[in-house]
Amino acid sequence: MSEFASIIETVRSHYGDGFVPLHAPCFQGEEKTKLIDCIDSTFVSSVGKYVDEFERQIAQFTGAKYAVAVVNGTLGLMLAMRVAGIQSGDLVLTQSLSFVATANAISMLGAEPLFLDVDSSSLGMSASGLEDFLATQTEHKNGHLIHKASGKPIRGCVPMHTLGFACEIDAIAMLCQKYGIALIEDAAESLGSFYKGKHTGTFGEIGVFSFNGNKILTTGGGGMLVTDNERLAKEAKHLSTTAKKPHAWLFEHDEIAYNLRMPNLNAALGVAQLQQLPEFLKEKRKLADFYQGAFSDSRGFGFLVEPDNTQANYWLNAITFDQSESAQAFLADSNAQDIQTRPLWTPMHQLDIYRHSFKTDLPITESLASRVVNLPSGVLCRE
Repeated sequence: MSEFASIIETVRSHYGDGFVPLHAPCFQGEEKTKLIDCIDSTFVSSVGKYVDEFERQIAQFTGAKYAVAVVNGTLGLMLAMRVAGIQSGDLVLTQSLSFVATANAISMLGAEPLFLDVDSSSLGMSASGLEDFLATQTEHKNGHLIHKASGKPIRGCVPMHTLGFACEIDAIAMLCQKYGIALIEDAAESLGSFYKGKHTGTFGEIGVFSFNGNKILTTGGGGMLVTDNERLAKEAKHLSTTAKKPHAWLFEHDEIAYNLRMPNLNAALGVAQLQQLPEFLKEKRKLADFYQGAFSDSRGFGFLVEPDNTQANYWLNAITFDQSESAQAFLADSNAQDIQTRPLWTPMHQLDIYRHSFKTDLPITESLASRVVNLPSGVLCRE
């Protein structure tokens, strides 16, 4: 019998026999009805009632004043940083323990990521680590925050709410305000997560969500910027629609911009999915409670629970092994038994493309990346 039999049996007791995906979408509401309605309307591209409705509903759900729908979270991050003032040659503080999209979005603007360590309880950027870095490795010159070692300006900070666990975002926000840094939250994984009763993505200038096929709510592909700043919202929408000046028939554009507007088809799917989000969140918390109870007396690993003062969406449930060798062995064993599990991402500073980026010491990042494994976490659709 496998040394990981108890974990395998726990997953099987919830999901049953056969292949168990990590996080499959669940379509059991009005998805088909709304998609057909969208097709019948002929407005299937970037103009249509569902895009506007999806924006309105996401803003309402998160408590933000404005929302701007885009084609995916990666380009949403890039757009958010551009309107927040990030420029080519700038440094942007972020975490190495992240999906590559975060660092790529920074690089797309010609800026450079500077990697900071994470907190072991949230897997998100360490507020104390950020404070220490800002106090010891930066200085103000001519109205700009400068990285002492490189002489480059630091204009932005992009923490991520990893796996749906909120980082210590209020402390991070206060530090960014103190040092004059734009705060853009990578909230791609955290729709339905809260910190001290406030939704993630609403603490900084802009927050960005993802609606990829494996997220808690999917539009097939898509993302959403949320903000309380009317100017930033208008600029983001303008740049996402090729910077076209409003006119009934003329095509005039006043900036070099992008074609990033979410299609109406995708938004129709999102509106239908959003109707079910409260139930999805309820079911995911029940699954997290089930896993936590099942693994409460386990040895050699522990279940990752939401930090204090937070309410997680438990997008992906995770266990942390005491030893990295055990994590690697479990990944091989579970996947061989048709149970899809995965590690966290290879830390950005260990990828060839970012190996030479500026960074602080990253012991927690490297430890967690080698020991954390995600378990199947999808919502079971009703028969």
